[in-house]
Amino acid sequence: MLTVGAQPAEKNSRHSRERARGRSNRSDLRDEHGMSTVLVCDDSPLAREGLRRAVSGLPGVDRVLVAGSGEECLARFGAERPDLVLVDVRMPGIGGVEAARRILSVVPQATVIMMTMAEDVDGVARAVNAGARGYLVKDASREELVAMVTQALHDVASRQVPRPRQDAEGALPPLTERELQVLRGMGRGRSNSEIGKELYLSEDTVKTHARRLFRKLGAADRAQAVAMGFRWGLVR
Repeated sequence: MLTVGAQPAEKNSRHSRERARGRSNRSDLRDEHGMSTVLVCDDSPLAREGLRRAVSGLPGVDRVLVAGSGEECLARFGAERPDLVLVDVRMPGIGGVEAARRILSVVPQATVIMMTMAEDVDGVARAVNAGARGYLVKDASREELVAMVTQALHDVASRQVPRPRQDAEGALPPLTERELQVLRGMGRGRSNSEIGKELYLSEDTVKTHARRLFRKLGAADRAQAVAMGFRWGLVR
C-alpha cells in the first residue's frame, strides 16, 4: 500500500533545483519579452473565453482583459491602455471597426488586430485603412493565433512598426501575377491549401509564393502582408 509522506531528502533537493530552474526560466522570459496586457473584445462569451485562455498562456503576457461590445472595448482601452487589442469586426453597439478607428485616432501607435469571418473583407479593409495592424480569421488554428499574437507583442516590445519595403522611387516592389493571386486569396481568408485548389497549385508552391511576397513587402506574416495589400490597393 502506498502512503503519503515527506519525500526523501535527495528527491526534495532535486525538486527544489527543478523549481528554481523553472522560476529562473520564467524570469528570463519576462526579461526578454517584458510583461504585456492584452485586451480581447468579442461579443461571444465562448469566443472571449477561448481567446483569453489561448493568449494568457503565452510568454510575456501578464494580464488578459475582456470586453463584450465596442463601447466596453473603448472604456477598457482608455482605463488600462493594453499593449495589444484583439477586436471582433462585428459587435453590438458601435461595432469593432468603429471601436478600432476611435482607438487608433486617439493612440495611433496602438497595436490592434481585427478578428473576422472569412467573408467580411469590407470590415477588415475599413479597419486596416484606419491603422489596424492586421486581421485574424476566426476559424484560424491555435498555432496561427499564437504566431500572430507573439509577433505583435514582439513588435510592441521592440517598438517596431511594420512598414512596406519600397524601392528607390518609393513604389512597392512589383509582385508577380501569381504572388498577387496568393495575396488576394489570403485577403479572402483562404488557407494555403484552399488557395492552392483555387489556383491549381500545390500547397508547397503556394507557401513559396507567400514567402517571396512577404520578403518583397517586408512583412513578417500573412496578416501584415494583407494589411499592406489593403493599404496599397493590391487587395480589395
